[in-house]
Amino acid sequence: MQTKEHHNRSADVATQSLGLPGHSTTALSPLRVGVVLLDEFTLTAFAGFLDVLRLASDYGGQSRQILISWTVMSVDGETRRSSAGTLHSELADLQDVLDFDYIAVCGGNSYTNTNYSTKLSRWLVRAHEAGVTLLGICTGTFAIAYAGLVGQHAVCVHWNVISTFQQLFPTIKCKVDYLFIDAGRLITCAGSTAAIDLALHLLTRHYGRDKAQQALRHMMLYSIRPARLPQAHFYIDLDNVADPRVHKAVYYIEQRIDDLPAVSDIAAHVGVGRRQLERIFKSALNMTPAAVHRMLRLQYGKWRVTNTPDAITDIAVSCGFSDSSHFSREFKALFGKTPRAFRRAA
Repeated sequence: MQTKEHHNRSADVATQSLGLPGHSTTALSPLRVGVVLLDEFTLTAFAGFLDVLRLASDYGGQSRQILISWTVMSVDGETRRSSAGTLHSELADLQDVLDFDYIAVCGGNSYTNTNYSTKLSRWLVRAHEAGVTLLGICTGTFAIAYAGLVGQHAVCVHWNVISTFQQLFPTIKCKVDYLFIDAGRLITCAGSTAAIDLALHLLTRHYGRDKAQQALRHMMLYSIRPARLPQAHFYIDLDNVADPRVHKAVYYIEQRIDDLPAVSDIAAHVGVGRRQLERIFKSALNMTPAAVHRMLRLQYGKWRVTNTPDAITDIAVSCGFSDSSHFSREFKALFGKTPRAFRRAA
């Protein structure tokens, strides 16, 4: 099989006429990107990633595939429904892996489905062996891990799915203190708007920062976020908690961080009584469900204190506290410093 390295050496010397007034008439062959949609893929991640490429590919916003080409695919060319419910058709079947420099696998809400396509896994293995760089977009990283292509690398996953990823792939290191992780021939991102940052990273690598800024301005964004920016996460480490009822309850609370449900509602969601729920929380975490909710809000507040210039009062209100004094007292009790002292130290 012709290797991807050989193909890239040929592309390095190939030129094509752009035919654009006011621009150089020659350029390197376009960057070639394949995008594979999985069931219930996240619409924001897919659209954001592809739109960055579209806006950078042409001049004047005409969306021509000049500097960058892309092909959107699915296994067997089947239609795919996004997690938002929209149906996407006119998808190509999986193409020859040598047609691409990058292959992005876009996942979403189907990550708990362990019946991954054997055809997709074999195709990804062929791409990896040919030297194609794989991109895990949102939970697309699950499919890449299932194909056995992560190796010793750490991967970036969304904080919302880290527990499931660790259960399915216990030997793989996964992180939530990044927006994306570039490990060379494997780049993984948390999904959602982090897919935009990943695409901008690819533009900067291949065409320079000016080209990335072109896409940024079109999207009415203000800056390129660094890969090492921690996700705005607020989760509790449950690695040492075996009781699945606690995992299910904490996950439910995470999803309702802005509107804490009654303990009876949490118990009903888990399938136990209120007193039983409080007992298993006490046994597993030595906390009540309300205390877990408060800790999650404070963790989110800590992220905003550390990673944004927002006023402490604004952070306090957004985290559900009545005023900055209440927030500061709770913050110091948990983290040992007031929010302002924590921000200075950070």
